[in-house]
Amino acid sequence: MISKINAWTLSGVKAQHVDTEVDVSKGLSSFQIVGLPETAVRESRDRVRAAIKNSGFKFPLGRITVNLSPADIKKEGAGFDLPIALGILSNTGIIEKERIKNFLIRGELSLDGKVKSQPGILAGAVLCKEKNFKGIIVPEENGAEAKIIGNIEIVPVCSLTEAVCIIRGEKNPEEVVAPDEKNNFLEKIDFSEVKGQEYAKRAFEIAVAGGHNILLSGPPGAGKTMLSKRVPTIMPEMDEDEVLEVSLIYSSAGLMDQENKIIRKRPFRAPHHTISYAGLVGGGRIPRPGEISLAHKGVLFLDEFSEFRRDNLEMLRQPLEGKNVVISRAEGAIEFPADFMLIAAMNPCPCGYYTSRFHECRCTASQIEKYKNKLSGPVLDRIDIQVEVTDISYEKFSDNSKSRTSAEMRQNVLRARKVQKKRFGSGLRLNSSMGKNDVNKYCVLDQAGKKILSTAFEKFRFSARTMDRVLKTARTIADIEGFQDIGKEHLAEALQFRVHLASCAVQQGE
Repeated sequence: MISKINAWTLSGVKAQHVDTEVDVSKGLSSFQIVGLPETAVRESRDRVRAAIKNSGFKFPLGRITVNLSPADIKKEGAGFDLPIALGILSNTGIIEKERIKNFLIRGELSLDGKVKSQPGILAGAVLCKEKNFKGIIVPEENGAEAKIIGNIEIVPVCSLTEAVCIIRGEKNPEEVVAPDEKNNFLEKIDFSEVKGQEYAKRAFEIAVAGGHNILLSGPPGAGKTMLSKRVPTIMPEMDEDEVLEVSLIYSSAGLMDQENKIIRKRPFRAPHHTISYAGLVGGGRIPRPGEISLAHKGVLFLDEFSEFRRDNLEMLRQPLEGKNVVISRAEGAIEFPADFMLIAAMNPCPCGYYTSRFHECRCTASQIEKYKNKLSGPVLDRIDIQVEVTDISYEKFSDNSKSRTSAEMRQNVLRARKVQKKRFGSGLRLNSSMGKNDVNKYCVLDQAGKKILSTAFEKFRFSARTMDRVLKTARTIADIEGFQDIGKEHLAEALQFRVHLASCAVQQGE
């Protein structure tokens, strides 16, 4: 007799439906799992056998064959334990097949029959709604996570025994309380705490308003990290689509916990410069999202930018343009979203004091040139705003006068984002995402502006990509200031954010 249980496996951040077919027949005692199972799935045999016995049920004698269909897709993780166990119990008549045929099921079993939490439950809930299943049977700890998706029945279970009782109708499932969807977190930091650095604050305001990438270069202690960590305080709240996208990534990575069942705060990821390629990009034996995907719809802060491995930095080229990353394996390719705002911070030289007004640089010219050459032109070309942060004087440090607050900066950001939403409609969201046709349409310059841009192109040897990015930044500045057209003052300010490092490149070339 064959029973079929609906389950799923993760493919990136998406769930793929898997039919768990269980056949119990006469013959020598054996337990086989087929259908490209990886190690954790094959080990289900021992967990399921012990869980069934220790839950008070009789484990059937004979030949047990479990087929995970489609057979050409690799099955990963311990989440097939519960579907396999219920399939065996269905074969032996403990539960009726009709009662579970319209449910998706996932859960890991301990040897005593307890059901443990699993990653990717939110993806399964999305699949449940898309495929019009009645509901989903999941570990009790994951119930609130699945509740994010409405209009499906959530059945949380803490043990195999409880699952059987609920399926038989002997017990009603516990009511699942939806996670708190209010953005009730309080920021304990503010841009007003940063002394001086008004130029850098202005750069961050523009960067967040248009979704532009930004690079800070300056001596140690100038405030690069302090400024960067305050960027989330001026970012707008995520809409419902963004909340679901980000929560799916964290769910598939197993980063949802009891207190964090839904991600409403924009991510701020700050990996150390010693991070591995797989940790930054994603991948591994079982492909999992990396830091660039965990920063989706938020901020990826790379401090000590020039200390990262060169191959890691070069990897950033495609995600910065395409807003996604594709992990290719022999079994196929998995795509992870990676739409993030990059904030990079670096020292100007190995000792850090090349541009300092108060410390003498100890580096030679060749050391400085070698240090700067760690960053390739294609990577720098994709960073719209490049700012030199200088160390502040004692007068500014001790000045207690009122400085611009995060709330004030956030108002400018929200106003500019509202203009962009009206301009692009349901398509593009931010100026930084404009294609060539959009740049030609929305970044029109008058004669004075064209002359300024032409002069900068000849003097600093800008690439075509850089020219487009300067125009996008100028468009954002005009939006902040409330202008429909880009004026020469907006273009001039946008060029200021490129000329410092560009002039350094020109000098090195000469």
